[in-house]
Amino acid sequence: MDSQLLSVLHDVSEKTGVTVLFERPEGPATPVFLESDGKAVEAYLPGDGAETERMAKLVAYLVATCEHEPYGDRSDALRGILLGEGGGWRTFRFMTRYNIPDGACFAVELLPEKLLDETYVHIERCIAEDRDMAVRMDGKRIAVVKFCEEDQTPYEFGSFLAQSLYEELGVRSSVGVGCEMKSFHEIGLSYGQAATAVRMSRIFHGDGEVHSYREYLLVRLLEDVPKERLKDYLEQFRIKGAEEIFGDEEMAQTAEQFLESSLNISETSRNLFMHRNSLTYRLDKIERTTGLNIRKFSDAVTFRVITILYKLLEI
Repeated sequence: MDSQLLSVLHDVSEKTGVTVLFERPEGPATPVFLESDGKAVEAYLPGDGAETERMAKLVAYLVATCEHEPYGDRSDALRGILLGEGGGWRTFRFMTRYNIPDGACFAVELLPEKLLDETYVHIERCIAEDRDMAVRMDGKRIAVVKFCEEDQTPYEFGSFLAQSLYEELGVRSSVGVGCEMKSFHEIGLSYGQAATAVRMSRIFHGDGEVHSYREYLLVRLLEDVPKERLKDYLEQFRIKGAEEIFGDEEMAQTAEQFLESSLNISETSRNLFMHRNSLTYRLDKIERTTGLNIRKFSDAVTFRVITILYKLLEI
């Protein structure tokens, strides 16, 4: 009997609870014809009746539509799952084959500035004692699958990796953190979010090395809007002096840091190494030029949306 077919049937049994037999059992049995290497193989399901016939058709369909060798090694399989290839059946086969437990998890993407191989080895050491996994996505990116722990948030884990890489290897990395998913079957969605967070941080020059997808949720929503509609949105704000602020790198950086610092003048001053009076002068200039006092939460939100619209129109 084809070992690959047996492997598929083992996974079918794990998923459906149905045992497929290759010899007709005593008592009622329902025949099912399975495709293997272009040939039809006759098998049986114990029992008869409408429900057994339905299960026979389901088993035949799963075998017929399942690639007998849908992946190469474990890394190839995980890479494909993170990229959303193969669907839920492929994910289930991966979990069965490699004894991966299900549970809440999330994905992280890292783009180290150098030493990709050394970075990968270090990350594997960081997760060696756990059920977590790491894989090279290509010549620049590394993905990590992390099962959730009560004492560590996804962002804290991403920060831990970034800090550890810098302290041990002197490597700085752009790190994107996806949202927590209830099941490993959804890990591809989390990885897509992590990759989006890294991409958005580069477009918007996000402060720091670690970025959560949630930071850019509004950006992601607006990114799907046609540019003509974005222009209409921007015109509706009627902020005449915005070009002057966004065209001045120092002013734009000041505004961005102020927003990142939760509208806290003291924290912004420390982060920019700027005297409070100089910072206050710049904030006043932004208000005079745009009419927006970004010390106020409502005006800060408006300024953030305008910033996003400008950036997306420049892409």
